[in-house]
Amino acid sequence: MKFLLGLLLGLGLGVVIGYLTAPQSGKETLAQLSEQGILVNSDNFNEEIRTRAQEALVQGRELYSRTKNELSERYTRTKDGQF
Repeated sequence: MKFLLGLLLGLGLGVVIGYLTAPQSGKETLAQLSEQGILVNSDNFNEEIRTRAQEALVQGRELYSRTKNELSERYTRTKDGQF
């Protein structure tokens, strides 16, 4: 019961502090998010994200391959008694 009371009190305080420290009104924030949403939907932005994701995938595969090879070599050396 104390935990639930503390949780509700923390939630209430968080909401109050959020209202008091908000830099702009809700309508202004919604307008700003809508504008940014339009920018996010542009083809140039989508292409940039796609390119970055592809580069990250290539780097991840290279790292996986290197790590796998290194661990396989260490395992083989340890198995053969070549510390």
